[in-house]
Amino acid sequence: MRSKKKKTTSSRRLIRYIFIVIAVILVFAGIKVASFYNQVFGPNVQTPEKKEFYLYIPTGSTYEDVVALLDSENMIKNRQTFDWAAKKKKYPANVHPGRYLVKYNMSNNELINMLRSGLQEPVDVVINVARTPEDLAEKISAQIEPGKEQILELFKDEAYLKQYGFNKETILGMFIPNTYEFWWNTSADEFIKRMNKEYKKFWNYERTGRAKEIQLTPNQVISLASIIINETNKEDEYRRIAGLYINRLDIGMRLQADPTVKYALGDFERKRILKDDTYIDSPYNTYLHEGLPPGPISLPSVKAIDAVLKYEKHDYLYFCAKDDFSGYHNFARTLDQHNKNARLYQKALNRRKILK
Repeated sequence: MRSKKKKTTSSRRLIRYIFIVIAVILVFAGIKVASFYNQVFGPNVQTPEKKEFYLYIPTGSTYEDVVALLDSENMIKNRQTFDWAAKKKKYPANVHPGRYLVKYNMSNNELINMLRSGLQEPVDVVINVARTPEDLAEKISAQIEPGKEQILELFKDEAYLKQYGFNKETILGMFIPNTYEFWWNTSADEFIKRMNKEYKKFWNYERTGRAKEIQLTPNQVISLASIIINETNKEDEYRRIAGLYINRLDIGMRLQADPTVKYALGDFERKRILKDDTYIDSPYNTYLHEGLPPGPISLPSVKAIDAVLKYEKHDYLYFCAKDDFSGYHNFARTLDQHNKNARLYQKALNRRKILK
């Protein structure tokens, strides 16, 4: 009997021991699973000032480059767990360039999934003010990945531009001022292709038809519009000034537009054009050369382009800034009246000691 009791007691102890061992194993396994879960799905990303942060990954970057970018901003709390998760998800072999929105307290899993899938955020590229192709290239390069020189190289490539119907002088006219959505890592070539599509979309049946009616090409319309926006900042004068220049073109009179002289001089801040300035040898100098300049002297606004297409019909041939410096102009039909208006403005400039 005692022997049987001893065996029963021993069996119970063994079972209890086994349960304890199993329980300990399960606890440790649970801890390990929790640790693993935390490594992959727990917060491991910190951003400057705990705000949303845009991470820019250049074209051609490797995994090591990405890690270096993250390290430069101290964005990864635990590098070991990030590396482990990245390798498990095969991110080192699937690095995609772009602009990525990183949020504070993202997990390794969230960050790696976003980067590995190339789920980048688009960029709103603003095209509005630019006086030269160099100026435009610099402004574009500040918003997307290609550098200024890469863009300028295409702007100067006559064979490349010819396929789009442009040349070095007219290329500025391809870019219609607006805000456009792009991927940050868009190449210079892809950028120009897209802008050409936008240009064609802008020059719809109505606008191209109207340009034919007034016997100007779209490039000529844009060139004239670029002069107008440099003549006045008053939009309600656009159509009247457009009509005046159309009148001059119709009778073969030189445009004699001061903004074209400023462009030829490369001095865009000049407030007063002197007689000697009008002799500068440049194809853009409309005091010396008949017709429109070889290309636009800046990016014109859409309103200025449409003002040329729907110019005001009148018989004015001359205009001069008002001597009250309101920004508005006096318009004249005769040279005699224009000279009177010009003298009033010149006296006002002298009073303010504006010599250039």
